Amino acid sequence: MPELPDIETYLEALEPRILGKQLQCVRLASPFLLRSVAPPLSDADGCEIVEVRRIGKRIGIGLAGDLWLVIHLMIAGRFQWKEPGAKIPRKLGLASFDFDHGCLFLTEAGTKKRASLHVVKGEDGLRAHDPGGAEPLGIGLAEFTQIITARNHTLKRALTDPHYFSGIGNAYSDEILHRAGLSPIKWTERLTDDEIARLFDATRTTLIEWTDRLRDELKGNFPKKVTAFRPEMAVHGKYGEPCPICASAVQRIRYASNETNYCAVCQTDGKVLADRGLSRLLGKDWPRSLEELEQLRSSE
Repeated sequence: MPELPDIETYLEALEPRILGKQLQCVRLASPFLLRSVAPPLSDADGCEIVEVRRIGKRIGIGLAGDLWLVIHLMIAGRFQWKEPGAKIPRKLGLASFDFDHGCLFLTEAGTKKRASLHVVKGEDGLRAHDPGGAEPLGIGLAEFTQIITARNHTLKRALTDPHYFSGIGNAYSDEILHRAGLSPIKWTERLTDDEIARLFDATRTTLIEWTDRLRDELKGNFPKKVTAFRPEMAVHGKYGEPCPICASAVQRIRYASNETNYCAVCQTDGKVLADRGLSRLLGKDWPRSLEELEQLRSSE
């Protein structure tokens, strides 16, 4: 799912292309994309784009008349910029936002169509789609501390809860926690002042560095490959590969369709965290350290 750095680069690519331009119409290729009834989508036809805004992991396109198009890309939704009048791709295409100088395609890979479009009116309508989390780059250490310690959750959950922080998801939370040297399952009530300060600095540094990196890669072009798995990442998506700090193998915790990646040496004092599926299978034989894990693998 695109997160804060990805959404910000989308906004920077959209602004020069659609801001101040007239939206001719929206062509829907999938009726399941539109999740609202009033105001009708047709109200957007012919309106000028006056603002683009990030709302957590959503993108808001503001039109004249205080009308907003709120788009949630979910896991596989992506934008493409095409020439005027381009045909929407049959399998992946969900919609086209048509301008006289180009088309903004909304596509989604896979069979599960989860991306959504809502048409809302005014700031009150926008607030209904804003989970309310604080902007991680817009707060200081004191507010960050207050938020992270308000309730007792694991660090992974606290960072990715959109009611706590805006725009952080599975990928960048892995990178933040690795940079901070903290376990994804450490409880927030057990954090020391030093650990909170490290987490705060790691959050800011990680998000700023990745936003700058993505911006530099694009060089003003429209994003063509938005992905949560990048070769430059330290641990996310790197299960089994060497940690860039200590060279030990990156570990994982799998749950449902998601996976948390971490370095046992750098983040958990060498302890291998229990993976739900495998720990149930192995029971008491589940390895508690990297040494035990290596012994288990060598015996297979």
